[in-house]
Amino acid sequence: MNLKHLFLASFCLLIANVSFTSCGSDNDEPVLNDKGSKIELPQTRAFILNEGSYQMNNANITFYNPADNKTIADIFYTQNSAKLGDTGQDMIAYNGNIYISLYGSNYLTKLNAAGVEQIRKSFAGDAVLGGGIRFLAADNGFIYATFYGGVVAKFNAETLELVGTIKNMDSNLEGISVANGNLYVAKSYKMNGTNYEYQKDLSVINLSNFTLKESITVDTNPNQVLEGDNKVFLISWGNYGTEGYSFQMIDPAQNNKVTKLGVATKMTAGDDMIYLVNSVTDWKTYTTTNSFSSYNIKTGVMNSSSFLKNAPDELSSSSIYMMSADQKSGDIYVGVTFFSSGNGTIYRFAKDGTYKEKFDCGGISPAKMIFFN
Repeated sequence: MNLKHLFLASFCLLIANVSFTSCGSDNDEPVLNDKGSKIELPQTRAFILNEGSYQMNNANITFYNPADNKTIADIFYTQNSAKLGDTGQDMIAYNGNIYISLYGSNYLTKLNAAGVEQIRKSFAGDAVLGGGIRFLAADNGFIYATFYGGVVAKFNAETLELVGTIKNMDSNLEGISVANGNLYVAKSYKMNGTNYEYQKDLSVINLSNFTLKESITVDTNPNQVLEGDNKVFLISWGNYGTEGYSFQMIDPAQNNKVTKLGVATKMTAGDDMIYLVNSVTDWKTYTTTNSFSSYNIKTGVMNSSSFLKNAPDELSSSSIYMMSADQKSGDIYVGVTFFSSGNGTIYRFAKDGTYKEKFDCGGISPAKMIFFN
């Protein structure tokens, strides 16, 4: 690492609290450990977004090196001398940078690949986007975000300048994903007085002109959306009563045909597979039972057997908050939460499901994990 990068990183740290404009675009700036010494960025590295507890201003990011199983807790504070904010909602990697949505603090931020904040866009008090930012997607130089209050917003990925909005979608919006030149957006629920009205719509937005194209009827309360092999996968949450969770596939190549595949509460995509877990909690005894399964996108076969091998016993009854897969190594990560009682735990498995390790995620409720390779 040359002196230019060392100086640039130090200078960025000094001004982090007074400016949200980048000092530069170099993504090979050093990561600083908790003793203040500088280390080279490993080629393969990961970041874990910990949601924190609502209204406690304790969301954070943990740096993780898969090669030596080392973590640096709260790397955002280490790099920027500031707290991340309240309720870390989503995090994506795009064009060598990190983008994070903070629901409670209601802002979008762009970091470089070492966790140094480049630009921040706040929506607090905004007449259109004040409902709260939720989930993120990226495509062709733009960042797309869903908001409570029924808005999808489009931002320039380099500057975070607001480029456009689609308003009045008549629901609080959740998951968002890009597939086949379109955005797929989950319309979760809307309020009618004090009553929740759960929706059954997955909205499709044409990216070429950023207009609403159509609505697809899906199971009640659509929430998590992801793309895999040019297909869209969706988990709906039901109405918490007569209708439960469901796992569905939407095929853009077949006029957005919807196929119900099973039941799941969390999912992630990796290597032509969708990895799933269905967590069932008995609220009388406060006990949770987790069932792991998988869907092979290429063959169209659901496998009800667990994709995990030699998993620690406690994982079968833990509160699973996140699953993520490293697209290069194929490793699968399962994050569990203890909510406000302490830091969550990440369980790491090889591509074939073999258990490798577990580690402290460095914060409360691990919500998302991204990888740089």
